[in-house]
This record gives sequence, structure tokens and C-alpha cells, in this order.
Amino acid sequence: MSNVSISTNKLSIGYAGRGRKSKTEGRKIVQRDLSFSLCEGEMVCMLGPNGCGKSTLLRTLAGLQPPLSGTYNLKSQMSNDKSQMSNDKSISLVLTERLSLENTTVHDVVAMGRYPYTSFLGGLSAEDEAIIANSLQAVGFSPAPSGEGREVATTFFNAHSDGEKQRILIAKALAQQTPIILLDEPTAHLDLPHRILVLRLLRRLAHEQGKTILISTHELDLALALSDRILLMSPGRGVQLDTAENLRKTDSFTSAFGMDIFNPLG
Repeated sequence: MSNVSISTNKLSIGYAGRGRKSKTEGRKIVQRDLSFSLCEGEMVCMLGPNGCGKSTLLRTLAGLQPPLSGTYNLKSQMSNDKSQMSNDKSISLVLTERLSLENTTVHDVVAMGRYPYTSFLGGLSAEDEAIIANSLQAVGFSPAPSGEGREVATTFFNAHSDGEKQRILIAKALAQQTPIILLDEPTAHLDLPHRILVLRLLRRLAHEQGKTILISTHELDLALALSDRILLMSPGRGVQLDTAENLRKTDSFTSAFGMDIFNPLG
């Protein structure tokens, strides 16, 4: 893990006041002076209590909201000037909101990941179609054998379970062919077996395809077991990036959550 794909330098995140004369009036700083680096081929789980800025950090890195100060650098995009705020070819983002897409096929959902590469008319080439098929296969959807039912790609998105929908959205992110994938609580609506399957899948994709995968999650036990490193965020006190073992040795989790989360009986 020597190739850095995301780096931040004294990055402050939050929300800027609108329609104000002063640039600082009305601002809400959620976290300040965040400095860390993530590498290719690793899955990092971001943990921390509610309100500490996990989703805000993801949205900032994805270019959905501007940093309040400091900088961040992305692989294939080594500055975040306004002229380069479109991250479509650097970052794929999977949000936690449940999607309801009536009369939309799985193929069409995954094809949305190809839009940064298509022509003005949005036509898909043979290469695009191959990437869509390969992305579905990568998340465990294999084409149906000839004469034995329909391929998943031709089925409607809404006909699938929550776990299958999440895998389809990950396939969409893969089809975008970005070196970085950000996910905001990808297991929030899943039962335990599917939470395990999704995180195992993401770990495998990071290791086999060399992607940087950053996940905001509350799945403490699974994050400790499956992540390569933990990005631990404390309310108003920044982040620590280390292995789960090292963070436990230094009581960092107790400091971040304000309690001994490994001893719920106290």
C-alpha cells in the first residue's frame, strides 16, 4: 500500500453560510485540520459517533460541497480548484438513501456509471456494454445460461431485495471505473448475513482491483474484522488513521465514543 490515492492537508469541513456578506458569518465547522492519506488497494472503514462529520467528509471528498479551508488531493486529480471540482472520473459515491426506481432495469442503473464516458447523446458502445456486464459479474451476478431464465440485467431494479440492490449500486460504481469508491453506510438497511457479504465484497474489490474504498459505517464489529485500517473520527477532535489493533491498544475508541464500547455492561 505505497501509492497514495487520497490525501488531505489541514482540511476543514462543514457548511458555509449562504447570502452573507462575510465569508465566515454563518459557517458551521464540523471538523477542522484533518490530515491523512489513503492508499490504493485498501478498504478503510470510517467510524465515529453520530454528528462527528463522517458523511460530511465523504460529500466533501466527492465534490458535493466545498471544503471550508485546507486542501484534498485525489488520484488522477491533483488539485481541487473549482475548474476540477467534477470528480466523475476520480471518485464513485454510493449513498445510504434507499432508491426506488420504477420501471428501471438493473442494466440501466449500472449504465448510469458510464455517463461520464458516453457521447453527448448518451449512447453506449460495445465497450461500455462489456464494462456493465463485467461490473455485474464482479458483484456476483453471472449471466443466465442460455435458455434458463433471464439475466439479472434485464430485471427491474425494484424487484430485488435490499441486499441485491446494494450490490447493483456497487456494480454501478465499478462501471464508473474510478480508482476511488466512497460509500456512506452501505449496510444500513441489510440483515447480518448481507452486511457481511457486502463488506467482504468491498474488501475483495479493493484488494483484487487495487481500488481505494472508504466506507462510513456503524458496523463496529465488522469494521474491526474486515477493514485494512480504521479512520476513527472524534467529535470536533479530528481523526486517527491506524489499524484496529493499534487503536484499541491506545484506548482511542473510548476517547472517540466517550465510553468503553467493548464492555457494554460497564
